[in-house]
Amino acid sequence: MKNTARLTIFIVLISLFSSCVSTRSTLKNVDNNAPLPKLSNNNTFVLTEFAKDRKYGYDADYPVNVFYINAKDENLNAERYLNALAGPNGETITFTKIESCCPFPTKNIDMGAGFLDVYELRWEGQDKPVRLYVNIYERGYLLVPMGLSIKK
Repeated sequence: MKNTARLTIFIVLISLFSSCVSTRSTLKNVDNNAPLPKLSNNNTFVLTEFAKDRKYGYDADYPVNVFYINAKDENLNAERYLNALAGPNGETITFTKIESCCPFPTKNIDMGAGFLDVYELRWEGQDKPVRLYVNIYERGYLLVPMGLSIKK
């Protein structure tokens, strides 16, 4: 009886989890051949290119793919990326991780699924905060989203 109840609970949990994550990724800008970004002396990524697509970073299907190092440092690359950005006129930005969302399948972690992190960016003189979608599990070209600049 106990084994049957455990098996039933296990099957229900697997069903719930698998129904939340599609078996097909909707991410449009994953590129495992993208070069690894260089680090500055300040331990931020060196960004040199600007996005030409308005969706880059602002749309869940076009997140900034900063890739995953390990569980101990899971937010390190996101922070290296965000600390390299500035407001549209070079303003200093602050950022806060506000949620995780949008599950997607990935082979880069044992669980088989990842979540996007949503960061809110603020700077002085801004009308309303900007939200960026960041993916720590996949790799892609690191670009500066439209409306932002590179920190000097």
